Amino acid sequence: MPSEKSGFRFQPLEYERWRDAENLFGERGACGGCWCMHWRETGREFNEKKGEGNRVAFKRLVKGKAQTGIIAYADKTPVGWIAFAPREEYTRLSTSKILKPVDDKPVWSVVCFYIDKNYRHKGLTVELLKEAEKHAKKNGAKIIEGYPIDPGTKNYVPAFAFTGLASAFRKAGFTEVARRSETRPIMRKILR
Repeated sequence: MPSEKSGFRFQPLEYERWRDAENLFGERGACGGCWCMHWRETGREFNEKKGEGNRVAFKRLVKGKAQTGIIAYADKTPVGWIAFAPREEYTRLSTSKILKPVDDKPVWSVVCFYIDKNYRHKGLTVELLKEAEKHAKKNGAKIIEGYPIDPGTKNYVPAFAFTGLASAFRKAGFTEVARRSETRPIMRKILR
């Protein structure tokens, strides 16, 4: 559905749109062979599958109708991505000391963004967050949370901002609920 504000259109990644994900992520699988599998695998599994193995694993998830995320389009061109699903689908979150659960409430987790370089700094991340909220709520979520970086006055490498920036989460109405690292808040939004 097109956003009246920006003209972007958003669609959940389903198998019939797999080629769009491949076109957006390119040969490198978005970032260094990730194929949006970083959070779904242990570090060892991820490194063993890096590249083609992660592409195959991600494609298998999409074909199996797993919740993976939403693609943003400018006209018919895929230009942005947000990955989100119930937290328990992300293996690596369960082993993180910094991102361990805040409480025992069930949440959906936003773990990754990928924006085509020609569409960065246009507010697309905030719009993707709002689309993820709608989709998660429609699928029964009561809380959605993310793990952005909050660089403050420190410089950061944009490639390492794949979990988003805290400023975008704030603009989308998320609030900080925990911070176990100087630059890594846990931010939540209650879905009403």
